[in-house]
Amino acid sequence: MSLDFSPSPAAASTARRVVSHASMEARLILRNGEQAILAVVIPLAVLVGARFFGDRFGLPLSQAAPSVLALAMWSSGLTTLAIATGFERRYNVLERLAATPLGRPGILAGKALSIAMITAGQVLVLSLAALALGWRPVWSLPAALVAAVVAVLALGAFAGIALSIAGSLRPEATLAVANLAYLVGMPLGILLPVDRFPAWAQPVVSALPTGALGETLRAAAAGTALGWPVAVTALWCVAALALARKVFTWTS
Repeated sequence: MSLDFSPSPAAASTARRVVSHASMEARLILRNGEQAILAVVIPLAVLVGARFFGDRFGLPLSQAAPSVLALAMWSSGLTTLAIATGFERRYNVLERLAATPLGRPGILAGKALSIAMITAGQVLVLSLAALALGWRPVWSLPAALVAAVVAVLALGAFAGIALSIAGSLRPEATLAVANLAYLVGMPLGILLPVDRFPAWAQPVVSALPTGALGETLRAAAAGTALGWPVAVTALWCVAALALARKVFTWTS
């Protein structure tokens, strides 16, 4: 039997190109020390603080653990994506990648997949850390399914906001706005439950994607499935992605 070692040049499939691009994006993001702090260090610090001091401040581990998972999604879906994309625009990386067989749809798909990969890793690491610290969630299939749907929709909304910021502002402004949004959004339903706010503010926080995501994950950890966050996050996802499509430019 003879072996054929002749070259077989052919373009990689679209799926392979997207996965390869997503893997590269994820590696580049994880090499950034600032992003590592946002992705893991701060959420872990919140978990440890809740384990030892949470009861004193009204945020026990049972509530802090799902809140930290929401925080991880918030940081990756908004801040990480916005900052990385903003500086890629500055150095014309996006424009050059768009000229490759990957194309603009492939770039966006790769970015979405890279953020999903990073977020999945964060959720896994933080969930294991929370379980090691004593978190014991209540398992419920309906609650888990609703939580998964809301998480995907919320990530879509966060990504739309991130691309709207990164695609319309200079990189320095993107850095400032993304970090400010991260800090402002943390208490608005992510770390603080909606019922901690005054009565007049609760409907406002509930109508935010941060509030919908945080409330869903906390309820799911208690075995309860909420319906209203699905509608809230779906509306935000559609609106944010539509805005990103309208204002995003590929070069700064």
